[in-house]
Amino acid sequence: MRCRIQPRIQPRTRLPLLTLAVAWPATRALMLWLLAHNHLPALGGGGVAREVYRLYAGWHDILSGGAYPQGDPLWQYPPGAGPLLLAPGLLPGLTYFQAFVVLTLAADAVVTAALAHAGTRPEGRSPTGAALWTAALPVLLCLPLVRYDVLVTAFAVIALLTFSRSKRACGAFAAMGAVVKVWPALTLIGTPRGRTTKEAWTAGVVTAAVLLGALAVLFRAPFDFLRQQGARGVQIESLGGTALAFARRAGWDGTVRYRYGAMEFTGPYVPEVAALSLALTVAALGALLLWRTRAHRWSPATPYDAALSAVLLFTVTSRVISPQYMVWLLGLAAVCLTSRHTTQRPVAVLLVAATAVSAVAYPVLYREVVDSTWTGCLLMLVRNGLLTAAAALSFVRLWRATTERPRIRQLRTEPGPHSCHLPHGRLSASKRETNINTYYSDSWEPCILTTRRSASSSSDTTTLPMWRTRSARRSRRAPPSER
Repeated sequence: MRCRIQPRIQPRTRLPLLTLAVAWPATRALMLWLLAHNHLPALGGGGVAREVYRLYAGWHDILSGGAYPQGDPLWQYPPGAGPLLLAPGLLPGLTYFQAFVVLTLAADAVVTAALAHAGTRPEGRSPTGAALWTAALPVLLCLPLVRYDVLVTAFAVIALLTFSRSKRACGAFAAMGAVVKVWPALTLIGTPRGRTTKEAWTAGVVTAAVLLGALAVLFRAPFDFLRQQGARGVQIESLGGTALAFARRAGWDGTVRYRYGAMEFTGPYVPEVAALSLALTVAALGALLLWRTRAHRWSPATPYDAALSAVLLFTVTSRVISPQYMVWLLGLAAVCLTSRHTTQRPVAVLLVAATAVSAVAYPVLYREVVDSTWTGCLLMLVRNGLLTAAAALSFVRLWRATTERPRIRQLRTEPGPHSCHLPHGRLSASKRETNINTYYSDSWEPCILTTRRSASSSSDTTTLPMWRTRSARRSRRAPPSER
């Protein structure tokens, strides 16, 4: 009997991988060219890259002295951001700016390779995720290269992609990202209830505690950022900022000032808008917790879909929606598209459209947004409208896919036109009984549904493809047909 060995990479995936190998260097070279010309007025007049060689480099000098920035209203990052900002100084022969861009490109390459590898796996995997990340990230022009959000996104992407193999590794990578920026902790929101959640969340808590403890020992004032974070206002690009921008066109006497590292509105009713944003964030958290209690069906893509939905809800309801936040959403959408079982394909389309509008708003027409002109207001209305629609659609599709009971087609028990009948017209004994085993739990893997005749011929077996759970503990046997 000949045994045919399947190739490690299927022929149908070789062409996408070759295309990816050509597209990634080409698109990143274009981003580097845009970065080299960021002094042009259409690319922000040098303001895009200024954050690295002025702000990040200044923080690097402070962190090198063994302390976090104290009393600095611009420092609003968790303690894990410190080692990340120190890392460029370890690369010899490069300026801080050059080393930072190199590290960002390296993280981008890691994300692309991880998505491509996930897309070549069997059982419902797709290379679309790597294609989305490769093609959509340059839509933000050179901005991703001069923000450390790509490095944070790498932690979240790796955490989700390692979930199917190691729950503890998933929790550890999510915790590493959360120590740098809080949002990667949301990648654990979609872990199936039970032992899986316990392993992943425990690993995350332990990893975060160890990292925070080590940073508290090595550096002074690691938690000073909490004082600055609580005093933030309403950024002009947020959902509340869009409402205030239209109010400004209608005669509201608020102004725009540079505060806490962003352009924010100041004036009457701004504290009320900020409080409303916080209330909406709490409501989003409540909706996610309600979903976890109601969900009873997990597909291989449910952890991915839940992570994207959670980050979308928290982003839309936040007081700040910076353009680099789109990097997070693109990374999570790319992870969703690595699975053919995802429900988030329409959401990914909306996110790409929102990314394109964000690139126009910043840096191309950012002055229009700051001045609250009609052009700037309409740009923010379209971008935030797309994000709001994406968040609502994402949560609705996640809810329906995991909480609604699937329609199960009943097996045919009546004799067909070509069935074997006894002379008196009744079914033969070989067709009288059918035993069906089905399994239910919280984690899914491919299997077969077996239907076996209970007559003398035990080899007459029908196998049907289906999904069953890996940790199946209960089986339900259909009663014999009394025909």
